[in-house]
Amino acid sequence: MSSAGLPQGTVPKLERPGPLREQVYGTLLELITTRVLRPGLHLVESELAGRLGVSRQPVREALQRLNTEGWVDLRPAQGAFVHEPTEEEADQLLSVRTLLEAEAARLAAAHSGPAGIAALEELCATGERAAADDDVELAAATDVAFHTKVMELADNAVLAALAGQVNHRARWYGAPVARQRGAMSWTEHRSLTVAISSRDERRAAAIMRSHTEHGCQGHHQREEG
Repeated sequence: MSSAGLPQGTVPKLERPGPLREQVYGTLLELITTRVLRPGLHLVESELAGRLGVSRQPVREALQRLNTEGWVDLRPAQGAFVHEPTEEEADQLLSVRTLLEAEAARLAAAHSGPAGIAALEELCATGERAAADDDVELAAATDVAFHTKVMELADNAVLAALAGQVNHRARWYGAPVARQRGAMSWTEHRSLTVAISSRDERRAAAIMRSHTEHGCQGHHQREEG
């Protein structure tokens, strides 16, 4: 359920100026989505304030906002805890992500030019090297960059806004799975890049749909393992 204390050296002191509550919120959200602050961890206001170098007030406000958004659970007489996502929550979110990402891939195939294709190919090369070197952090960051680039190439602001909300949480749910899929994920990315380059909208959508569904299956296998 919970862990004793925060991981050492992982919560940075904040630099000022800027709206302090926003800085605290953004920092805590990033630490949660990257699972530095793991699901079930007890978040103690005074400890967080000390690590961040701020007073308890902006920490309290950030925790309340994170609770409203579903990242943190505030329990009466117990305090704040990083939310532990259920399998049903993950299923629902990853299903929506599959729909959005598949449409983004289709639109990218319709709109992409040489510069966009070159950017995808460069990201594939970086991701493949990271997977070969077992550099999990670089592979995960490059995966995010690849999917972000596909969404950018789709050239649909509404779709991008919706996907941005969904993918932030999907990144949280899928972080452990990304570590397992390794090189296979980049084989799929490379196939998707070829489909987009060929302007094959139907194939691009199908590959992206399959790719995101593999992530869902990996999540289930991890939960059952």
